[in-house]
Amino acid sequence: MDLLDDARTFADDLTALRRTLHAEPETGLALPRTQERVLAELAGLPLEVQTGEQVGSVVAVLRGAGRANDTGSDTDTGSGSDTGAEPAGGRATVLLRADMDGLPVVEQTGLDFAATNGNMHACGHDLHTTMLIGAARLLTSHRDRLAGDVVLMFQPGEEGHDGARHMIAEGVLEASGRTADAAYALHVTSAIFDSNTVATRPGPFMAASDVLHVGVIGAGGHGSQPHLAQDPTVVAAEIVIALQTLVTRQFDVFDPVVITVGSLHAGIQHNVISERAEIVATVRSFSPEAQRKVAERAVRLCRGIAEAHGLAADVRWEEQYPATVNDDAQAGFVDRIAGELLGPERVRPMRAPLAGSEDFSRVLQAVPGAMAFLGATPPGADPASAPFNHSAFADFDEAVLPDGAALLAQLAISRLSAPAG
Repeated sequence: MDLLDDARTFADDLTALRRTLHAEPETGLALPRTQERVLAELAGLPLEVQTGEQVGSVVAVLRGAGRANDTGSDTDTGSGSDTGAEPAGGRATVLLRADMDGLPVVEQTGLDFAATNGNMHACGHDLHTTMLIGAARLLTSHRDRLAGDVVLMFQPGEEGHDGARHMIAEGVLEASGRTADAAYALHVTSAIFDSNTVATRPGPFMAASDVLHVGVIGAGGHGSQPHLAQDPTVVAAEIVIALQTLVTRQFDVFDPVVITVGSLHAGIQHNVISERAEIVATVRSFSPEAQRKVAERAVRLCRGIAEAHGLAADVRWEEQYPATVNDDAQAGFVDRIAGELLGPERVRPMRAPLAGSEDFSRVLQAVPGAMAFLGATPPGADPASAPFNHSAFADFDEAVLPDGAALLAQLAISRLSAPAG
């Protein structure tokens, strides 16, 4: 069985599907056209398919026809125990996830199939969806070697809408009839990594993401007489600087926190002291402890600085995604399978996590598993300088599609083979 060769026989189909998805991106939790396309691609395969009740998701369950130790693989599953026996509660289940939504970005790539509706697949989710459909084709054609069940999770709303949380609430983790035993996801990158390079690491893989909203409340007045007003602008400026000092003086450099003020607004006229100044910042952290600590201390700092100047601060902490933390054994398993399937030269350990965030983190909070990057830097582009994900100019190498599909399928087959000892 060579999944990679099999996948490359329908590489043209995958490319065509990716381009169709790319040309019509949708955003948020409702993706009717994308959902319709995914359902059409899965039609005719021996899958149990259902759609979301509250969100535009697709969940497909494939029931394997093989038995443990029946796949001819001697690869350690990374489970940390003898898994030759059938797990309690029934056959083992692996979950494979792809996100489907785009971003509200006007595409500037100039591609023949570029989106023209004001949205863009600038983060490569069109590739993710295509690769998981490819994996579905591979897995169904090798169903007799699948010693367990596979849940295919097609998720909307990853880009800030917490789609994973909604799908978990609707039961995706138990879609096969039992809680998934392992979960895997790939994420393409348009830069940083060479094309077709697989990169992952144990432990923290991507950051938690939260938002700090601060409204400094003052009293307006004339710019020539600041002593008769309460100027919120200078207090807001002090808060911005103090937040950076908070990071460097109250947090361990080996458990870092990043605070970036992305929006700072006060007033509309040069000689008017405004009534209010607004700050909005993104906050990144890599452990639950740091995430809790920065939430408490950043809020306290903002309120305290405002109070020290005789003003008030309306402070709101918006928790978004937890840190994406890979299970140590499962991250090693992904490395091994990728090396065996694609070649060891294509596997690159990550020295440190990336500070982006992912709601696949919610799946990994509940199920041992791992996420990995799949480099998709376009041919001829330098990974160090190519436009990165979320850029209006981000482009991706479509040659990774069959490789990504084969890797997802092989992860499921090898994990479910569960050889004793």
